[in-house]
Amino acid sequence: MGERATAKARRVYEEMAPRYDRTMRWAERRWFAGGRPWVGSRAEGDVLDVGVGTGADLPFFRPGVRITGIDLSPAMLAVARDRARELGMRVDLMEGDAQTLPFDDASFDTVVCTLALCAIPDDRAAIAEMHRVLRPSGSLLLLDHIGSSWWPLWLLQRIADVVTVRTTGEHFTRRPLLQLADAGFELVESQRLRAGTVERVWARKV
Repeated sequence: MGERATAKARRVYEEMAPRYDRTMRWAERRWFAGGRPWVGSRAEGDVLDVGVGTGADLPFFRPGVRITGIDLSPAMLAVARDRARELGMRVDLMEGDAQTLPFDDASFDTVVCTLALCAIPDDRAAIAEMHRVLRPSGSLLLLDHIGSSWWPLWLLQRIADVVTVRTTGEHFTRRPLLQLADAGFELVESQRLRAGTVERVWARKV
């Protein structure tokens, strides 16, 4: 089941890559506004961007950080490479699975994951891997849509899950923050916005 879900996720984003930025333009400006700058301003040192996608985070990282990006989709990575080239940034981009990261333990100072845990089949495995590759006291920075704090909207999201999880692997009612303590993180800062449907999280490895 896990391998089939991962293969489906790859197919979905391979097909979506040419239009992903265009499709997400309204959501980026309205729903997730300010989220990527919030994440980028807190990243430091050796940074791993998990689910880097088309490289939408890249413009928001501070000068001096060393960025590695990993994604399941070669087509998304191709767009990210073009973006990095246009920005004049040196970024190490590679194909890989967030659920089994191809890095040694304690390889990074910061792990970033924006708008990706909602679509990773086994989000718990991905969070465990992020913890593994972080150095002691390293930062985990998350941005994602989550289940609303307003129950009528949460119910609509739950109904949407019935369709989207099956068709595209997209989850609307996950909330990664609730997993972090068990995964070995302590919370530094969090913000819940847009009727509780968007969350920004900063945690440290303990």
